[in-house]
Amino acid sequence: METAFTPWLSLGGGMMIGASAVLLMATNGRIAGISGLTSRIFARSSDGEARGVSALFVLGLLLAAPLWLLVSGDWPEQWVPSSPVLMAIAGLLVGFGAVFGSGCTSGHGVCGISRGSARSIVATIVFMTAAFVTVLVTRHLI
Repeated sequence: METAFTPWLSLGGGMMIGASAVLLMATNGRIAGISGLTSRIFARSSDGEARGVSALFVLGLLLAAPLWLLVSGDWPEQWVPSSPVLMAIAGLLVGFGAVFGSGCTSGHGVCGISRGSARSIVATIVFMTAAFVTVLVTRHLI
């Protein structure tokens, strides 16, 4: 499988992710962890402002692809070489990992590391190692 690496678009996307995390922290004191933001939308104990900010942030994520369509005229290219069943199992495992690890990859990897959190650095090393091993086994050994 060949992937078209676009360093300038990747750099721009990374900068936008970082900027959104900084803006959310600076304006609302919240970490841009997607699992935490999503759970806050549906939590009973969440106050209205926290729920609204979380909903707007997640809505922005969901509207990124349609916005790309408006700007470029084409949907973003995405190719996933896995079955829907495997993707559902993977999604459940990621959800379990987010709960078990007290945060998701975006919360630990983007926000936690940038804040110098030792717990987030360890969590990121663990989930990235698990990802590397999973790709090695599923794509190269099986």
